[in-house]
Amino acid sequence: MDRRRFLASTGLAALSTSIGPFGGLRAAASDTINVGVIGCNGMGFSDLRSMLKVPGTRCTALCDVDNSVLERRAGDVVEMTGIRPKLHADYRSLLDDPDVDAVIIGTPDHWHCLQMADACEAGKDVYVEKPLGNSVAECQAMVAAAEHHGSVVQVGQWQRSGAHWLDAMDYVHSGQLGEIRTVKAWAYMDWIKSIPVKPDAATPVGVNYDMWLGPARERPFNPNRFHFNFRWYWDYAGGLMTDWGVHLIDIVVWGMQAEYPNRVMSSGGNFAYPDSAMETPDTQQAIYEFDGFSMIWEHAVGIGLGPFQRTHGIAFIGNNGTLVVDRQKWEIFPETQRSTDGTSSYKLAAQPARIARPDARGLDQHTSNFIDCVRSRKTPVCDVKTASLAAVNAHLGNIALRTGDALDWDNGKQHFSSNKAANAMLTPTYRGPWRLPRV
Repeated sequence: MDRRRFLASTGLAALSTSIGPFGGLRAAASDTINVGVIGCNGMGFSDLRSMLKVPGTRCTALCDVDNSVLERRAGDVVEMTGIRPKLHADYRSLLDDPDVDAVIIGTPDHWHCLQMADACEAGKDVYVEKPLGNSVAECQAMVAAAEHHGSVVQVGQWQRSGAHWLDAMDYVHSGQLGEIRTVKAWAYMDWIKSIPVKPDAATPVGVNYDMWLGPARERPFNPNRFHFNFRWYWDYAGGLMTDWGVHLIDIVVWGMQAEYPNRVMSSGGNFAYPDSAMETPDTQQAIYEFDGFSMIWEHAVGIGLGPFQRTHGIAFIGNNGTLVVDRQKWEIFPETQRSTDGTSSYKLAAQPARIARPDARGLDQHTSNFIDCVRSRKTPVCDVKTASLAAVNAHLGNIALRTGDALDWDNGKQHFSSNKAANAMLTPTYRGPWRLPRV
């Protein structure tokens, strides 16, 4: 008799667990939450470090297709906790482990959809890195999977949990800025430089490259496409638009209480580094027309002086003033008004900048919120529906760039009006035997 049947037969099931639709065991509030990590080289492990600060959590399993990464991270877990986790080369074996309650998915973007859907079906709760999916259809499938299986899913748009972001959004929602007609969001990354073209090479020892590719198109191994730089290739990601864009566009739709645009257009290219190996643009602008306001997105690599002299940020531009917020602070720039006697005054009272406390910028609060929701079964602050808004908007901007067309979006039908080329980009073509999840 397995644990689930034993609990049911003894009447203890309601006290110790809740059972997912497919028999997955949900941890009770008093239980230790056992966490597994799929993709543990970068943010996946940063998320784990943060999550292990929450009392009652432990790491029981790690999975990565690069054995050198797997062994190194296993050593890091031992150093942090004194316990060596189980190691997996295939994420499906980690999901089969009944001792894993929740998983962190820190793999490249093109893997998020399959792994999250499989984790939900296995009865696990999920913390998945942003962007939610690598296409519009994947985002839709992920929302459906989380709802169908009843999993708690938190997406790593951790600014949703940052105290000064919450304060800034309260101010935007207060109406003091007046009618907001334009919102600007930008990312100027001076630390990202040109990537020199490299020839294809042999797959490094200890790397399961076929599993790394997964549903992506089959290609020879190239070091430029592996680990961090995967984000500059359309097969696996969407460049800065989906890497930083989802963080910042998320704040736009949050502040404006908006969902999808009626129209989007975009331009850009590899203007700074035309000989770079990057496929995604090093320079890009996109204009989104929403009901009642427009959003302007822009990014650039190799330079760091963006609008308002900030490397990144969001500016809510209203009739009474502009609120600018980034990861360090938020502040108000009031508009002036002139009276008939020639004097002028500010439409908003001058206010000091609000500086973000280093210990409350969001990541630790975000992972803590996830664990709280695993125990309580409440909805986390950045669930799949919330995260899909930012991801889908970012993908719409990239599709407009790649088609070169101004695109009208039909939100009811979730496709572009009268543009077959753009609609073809909404759904990815998976390499067999992998298939886009359906529920």
